[in-house]
Amino acid sequence: QLQLVESGGGLVQPGGSLRLSCTASSGTLDFYPIAWFRQSPGQEREWIGCSSVNDRFVYYQDSVKGRFTISRDNARNTVYLQMNNLKPEDTAVYYCNAARDNQNNYWGQGTQVTVSS
Repeated sequence: QLQLVESGGGLVQPGGSLRLSCTASSGTLDFYPIAWFRQSPGQEREWIGCSSVNDRFVYYQDSVKGRFTISRDNARNTVYLQMNNLKPEDTAVYYCNAARDNQNNYWGQGTQVTVSS
């Protein structure tokens, strides 16, 4: 079992930054690929980026490329989503996901990010 706890969301003005954390309170993230998703009200959940084990390969959706960065700290059993130059359209609930197969597919509880002046 893997339990993921997210934190770091909040209210930020356009152009600001936030750093989201996704920590495994149970299990270890060392051998899981990581993905980040977000969901705005009335919209489907959107993939925004992912990283392979050991962050050898990292991919981002074009809308966040150059602004968001996925990283991993295995010592803290945590993955991060650094978000810079935030825009109002980035407002959403953000979810981390760790999955290596259908029976090992885990989600964080989500954390609200609101970008507004």
